[in-house]
Amino acid sequence: MAEAILGGLYGQGHPHTSLRFSEPLDARLEYMTKKYPGVMATKDNDKCVQGADIVILAVKPQVLRKVVTDLASTLHQHPDILIISIAAGIESTAILRWLNPVNYQAPLVRIMPNTPALIGEGAVGLFANSVVTKEQKELTESLLGSVSKQLAWVESESLIDAITGVSGSGPAYFFLMMEAMENAAISVGLTPEDAKALTLQTCLGAARMAQESEDDLATLRRKVTSPHGTTEAAIKSMEAADIRKVIHDAVVAATDRSKELAEELGRE
Repeated sequence: MAEAILGGLYGQGHPHTSLRFSEPLDARLEYMTKKYPGVMATKDNDKCVQGADIVILAVKPQVLRKVVTDLASTLHQHPDILIISIAAGIESTAILRWLNPVNYQAPLVRIMPNTPALIGEGAVGLFANSVVTKEQKELTESLLGSVSKQLAWVESESLIDAITGVSGSGPAYFFLMMEAMENAAISVGLTPEDAKALTLQTCLGAARMAQESEDDLATLRRKVTSPHGTTEAAIKSMEAADIRKVIHDAVVAATDRSKELAEELGRE
């Protein structure tokens, strides 16, 4: 996800000398350096954040605590740096506590992007703590707009868990649906190539229609469901299998797991 944001800014002509990244793996560092010439590359996190206006913490949740505590002294010297965390499940209060346990406040935005950001088609949820200024929010939107088509700010940080359940984990739900459609298409006689192509375009076309139509989703569904027709037969089969409950339970399960991660990884 960090490379998606870097690549988006780089491709949009953002001054390369204003971009930098830290990467601990030698092979990855070499690859990124070659792919983004002119961008400062380092293995030293402290060196990376020196003089920065924004610091993006794009690491696995399990290592965020060490990264943050190691950066604490450097960040304390620059209290106006906007911190953006992509780490799933780690609440802003935990990050600030790791920076300094004694009433330390810093502008911090917690975000939940999704993998379509890798191709510039992301959806992202955002929460800002009370220290974040209007200008910093706008800067965050500009930055994430390079990889995301939909941005949604939430007033309560707990809603980041809900966003995780909908858009954060959501791409996998659609991949599973498309996988099932593709396999079903093959079972009724289509070639694997045609099954995949028709499934993908149907999904893409339906999404575009939903975006561009003034009708809500239920109305769009009803318009293509003729009485006693083929689509009605399919919809009845899905409803009989309680597809709405299946999807509801999946979203709730992902939301609940996000809450559990926050408790597990954000402990003292």
